[in-house]
Amino acid sequence: MAPPQGKPENVLRLADELIALDQHSSALQSLHEMIVSKRTRNTQVSSLEPIMMRFIELCVHLRKGKIAKEGLYTYKNAVQNTSVATIENVVKRFIELANEKVQTAQAQADKISLEYVDDLEATETPESIMMSFVSGDLTKSRTDRALVTPWLKFLWDAYRTVLDILRNNARLEVMYQVIANSAFQFCLQYQRKTEFRRLCELLRSHLGNASKFSNGPHAINLNDAETMQRHLDMRFSQLNVAVELELWQEAFRSTEDIHSLLTFSKRLPSPVMLGNYYRKLIKIFQVCDNFLLHAAAWYRYYSFIGSAKPGTANIVLLSALSVPIIDGVKHTPLDAEEQKNKYSRLAALLNLSKIPSRETLLKDALSRGLLRSCDPIIRELYQNLELEFHPLSICKKLQPIVNKLAENPETAQYIPPLQQVILTRLFQQLSQVYEAVSLKFVIDLAKFDAPYSFTPAQIEKFIMNGNKKGAFSIRVNHVENSITFSSELFSTSVAPGTDSVSLQPTSAELVSGQLSRVANSLSSVLLRYDTEFGMLRKQQSEAAYERAIAGIEQERKAALARIALIERRREQAESIATKRESELAAQRALRAKQEAEAESNRLQEEARKREAERIRREKEAIRIEEAKKLAEELKAKGGLEVNADELEHLDADSLRAMQIEQVEKQHRTMNERLRVIAKRIDHLERAYRRAALPLYEEDAKKQAEHDKLQFTEREKQRREVLESKHAQALADKKLFSQFSDYIVDYKADLDHARDAEYEAAIAKHSAIIEEEREKRRKALYDRKLAELVAKVKAEREEAKRLAADAARREAELAKRKEAEAAMAAERAQRERERQERQERLNRQAQIQREREEEAARKIAARRAATTSAPPPPSGNVWRRGGGMAGGPSRYQAPRSYGRSYGSGGSNSYDDRDRGERLRPSSNPNAYVPPSRRRQQQ
Repeated sequence: MAPPQGKPENVLRLADELIALDQHSSALQSLHEMIVSKRTRNTQVSSLEPIMMRFIELCVHLRKGKIAKEGLYTYKNAVQNTSVATIENVVKRFIELANEKVQTAQAQADKISLEYVDDLEATETPESIMMSFVSGDLTKSRTDRALVTPWLKFLWDAYRTVLDILRNNARLEVMYQVIANSAFQFCLQYQRKTEFRRLCELLRSHLGNASKFSNGPHAINLNDAETMQRHLDMRFSQLNVAVELELWQEAFRSTEDIHSLLTFSKRLPSPVMLGNYYRKLIKIFQVCDNFLLHAAAWYRYYSFIGSAKPGTANIVLLSALSVPIIDGVKHTPLDAEEQKNKYSRLAALLNLSKIPSRETLLKDALSRGLLRSCDPIIRELYQNLELEFHPLSICKKLQPIVNKLAENPETAQYIPPLQQVILTRLFQQLSQVYEAVSLKFVIDLAKFDAPYSFTPAQIEKFIMNGNKKGAFSIRVNHVENSITFSSELFSTSVAPGTDSVSLQPTSAELVSGQLSRVANSLSSVLLRYDTEFGMLRKQQSEAAYERAIAGIEQERKAALARIALIERRREQAESIATKRESELAAQRALRAKQEAEAESNRLQEEARKREAERIRREKEAIRIEEAKKLAEELKAKGGLEVNADELEHLDADSLRAMQIEQVEKQHRTMNERLRVIAKRIDHLERAYRRAALPLYEEDAKKQAEHDKLQFTEREKQRREVLESKHAQALADKKLFSQFSDYIVDYKADLDHARDAEYEAAIAKHSAIIEEEREKRRKALYDRKLAELVAKVKAEREEAKRLAADAARREAELAKRKEAEAAMAAERAQRERERQERQERLNRQAQIQREREEEAARKIAARRAATTSAPPPPSGNVWRRGGGMAGGPSRYQAPRSYGRSYGSGGSNSYDDRDRGERLRPSSNPNAYVPPSRRRQQQ
């Protein structure tokens, strides 16, 4: 029925009258048309709220969720700018009514289930169970599906509808949080795990849309501290419910949501909330067997609460000790990168800057003094696992500790990973003492009391897993029933003694240590006898320092450039904001124009609706007339009695439905009669079966006697077969025992052949190692020779450079003398001083000439003495102070050098070197002292 023209109070009065006449559908239709009409925008809120309350009540009563959603959306758009409280009242009333209907349906279902039980002491028999499936009696599950499930579905749709209506509205934030928490409690109360997952996805999508559409008129501001705190409270409630429902994947996603909000928030959460966050992470990592991050979460929780909770230090240190050592070893580079990305993402949830490790967790725990705060049993466990070296008794010493840990349910969960650590320590320490041991010996050492004992297969699987991950280097020999700890000289795998107490160094450690000592010795010798190497290192450090200074300057310039860029972008953002404000003003003006056009369209629409209403009334009159005719026909054919007053509200379909309902009622009556007859037949069949029970017992006795006779005969035949087989086996043994000596000799020959092959393989590998060593020595010799040649070339280049510097200095000296001569012409005093200086220089030159003549005489005498000596070998021979004999030029030592490289170790060149240096040379690039150059000039 269409709403009457007039005030909203008339619509409400008409709806009440229709409800009194039990015409709820018509009342709902009239209220719905009133709410969705455009006149609602101009109606006062005080008049609309009662209509909306009655509309919600009818929607809940008739279970019309879609109509309620449409009406709530329209009502929200109409009043959200004037009154937000009325939206909250309507929404709250909607949820309360839906909850009441669910509770009523639950109570009704429980009552029906109790009435169905006739005898509380009766037990379920197979016959009663079969009858419950084929009969029409209602059970508890069927009653719940028929009564409770539809209302639960309606309540869930109501929660989704209300959350969609209240989402991303700054004025409705508080109500949105209340409804979300109520939805969480609904999922927890009724154990609705699927609906809880969908609810979490819905809240995530709402938050994502809030960040996307943050420029709306009533959009929420995530930068606001109160808004962010509400979202954090809601996500913590979501995390608690996920843990209680044991939805660990959803709990992990909730922790990611909380971490994202915490990183985005400007205010720290409350201490209680943050402690709850770490507690939930501890439980999540424990369920997924991630012992490393489980221990890290415990450490973060302890760092947060301190020693406020007693016994926490024991769990923190125990969880760190229980982190498996083998799981932390990397495999291939691809697996390592994937594992690193995974652990980095998980460590970020704990607010850790880098991925933790077992060693860092233990070190941090000890630095905080947790070992002193722990119980003696935990301190003893740490002492035996991390400090002491006892491979033959580690499991025996730790067995009482494991038994004590098993007594407490909170610590018993760490025993399986702790056993993995104990086994790892056992094999690490055995590898430092033995090269090969029997497998039975290792199994005896790795014994634990039940129910934590290991089988030999489990121990062997553990060894293979450690080899696969690089933690061990162990070979299992099933023929000899032993295991061998291999130790290669140049092995690149993880050393067996890693992260454990070491008794002695391995072969690989000895080789690497020897190489390190050789490298250090060579480096010290090079620094002592090669001064150029020290100067080169100094120059390199100075160059690095200069590059660092230049880099700092570049970074400063880059920082200034970034500041300028940020300032420019800020100005651009301000200009964009100003432009956006002008665009919004233009949009508001355009919106006002569109509203005016919409008002004119509304008036035209109302006129069109009045015309449609007139046509509808005419059609209604025709429909009533046709219904009267159809009712008379049905009365004549099927005897259907219809009241004439009801024909106004009935159409042809309703009349046909009434006829069908009458036929179904007759069909139900017939079914009830058939059920009673079937029940009587069932009782008769039960009586027949009771009468047949004695006959069944007699037949069972006969069958038992027959089976006993057959068993005796079969047992006799089986014994005869076994005796014949035994006799044949004894004969075979006697026959094969004649060949035992031959078998022993054959095995001995086979062992000798294998030993010979082994010795040959050892000799072959030794030759290969020696050949490889010779190659390395030759390569080292060639490299040193190449370095020495390069060094000689560099020294020659340095000599040329020094000669050029000397020539330049001589030219500068000549210019300076010319300047002094010009100044002497002007001033007589300076002329006298110059003459005195010239005389002094002449005396020094005379002394120098005398020294040179003395040196020349000594050289001549020495050459005369060496003429009788055998001639030097031909070819290029290295000469001290002269380079390669027979070469194109002779090495000239720089004059600035003050140390001789000869075996004498004097601080000056000998006379022979000085004579060669002072003797005139045909080489124009040879070094000439300044005094000799002045004499030549």
